[in-house]
Amino acid sequence: MDVRNLEGQVGVVTGAGSGIGRALALALAARGADLSICDVDEQGLEETARTARERGRRVVCTRTDVSDAGAVADFAEKTWNELGRADVLVNNAGIGVGGPFVDVPLEEWETIVGINLKGVVYGCHHFVPRMIAAGHGGHVINIASSAGFIAAPGMSAYTATKFAVLGFSESLHLELLDHGIGVTAVCPGIINTSIVRTGRMYGPDATEERREEGVRAFERRNYTPERVAENVLRAVQRGRVVAPIAPEAWVFYYGKRFAPWLVRAFLRAVDRRQRRR
Repeated sequence: MDVRNLEGQVGVVTGAGSGIGRALALALAARGADLSICDVDEQGLEETARTARERGRRVVCTRTDVSDAGAVADFAEKTWNELGRADVLVNNAGIGVGGPFVDVPLEEWETIVGINLKGVVYGCHHFVPRMIAAGHGGHVINIASSAGFIAAPGMSAYTATKFAVLGFSESLHLELLDHGIGVTAVCPGIINTSIVRTGRMYGPDATEERREEGVRAFERRNYTPERVAENVLRAVQRGRVVAPIAPEAWVFYYGKRFAPWLVRAFLRAVDRRQRRR
């Protein structure tokens, strides 16, 4: 899909109240797209909407819990009623959960699967058939993670959802080719968002001290959501199905394919070091 000029088109973004979702929504608006955006963070959502409107874009914003299929259906209905179409669908909403498998309660699995995986499925279910029927083509962007192709210790719940999003996206890509709708699974590395600060942690490392260490590490890395958004749109322009974002994501992407034993050894060594600390 040509995303260099999106005048007259509509971008749909879930989790648009902050981070990568906000950056992608504003990047689409900067290229001319009107927006339909949602989040559970109403204040952040309004800030995103205000910025886009200042750029002359029409914006529909809806408080939506993407783990609720009915709420996503209402979001899609509102999008079509008020904007008449959807051309770029960004399933971005997600949460982080960290901790050893034995320490993560079952209800947390229900929550993260509901948001990180079912949220993507619901978004596609309620938007993609309408995009097909409209016959305009378009593009679906599903935000996965570099955790979608590497399995680090202490991240089993998060990793399971991101592996699933990646596999789902690759399958959907093949199904939508004949409809002129592209699909890109975005796999960011270490990005300076609020996911560490807001994520849920379990087990012996679930302390505020360890959380702050993680926050500081992401801040030092300082790969911004805005850089992610530009690289995502570049990947869409190039028709990439899987788009690692940030150097470490590319290292793991190729490492998993050509030297998986080395990636596993590295991740195991990092885990041992952290547990000794």
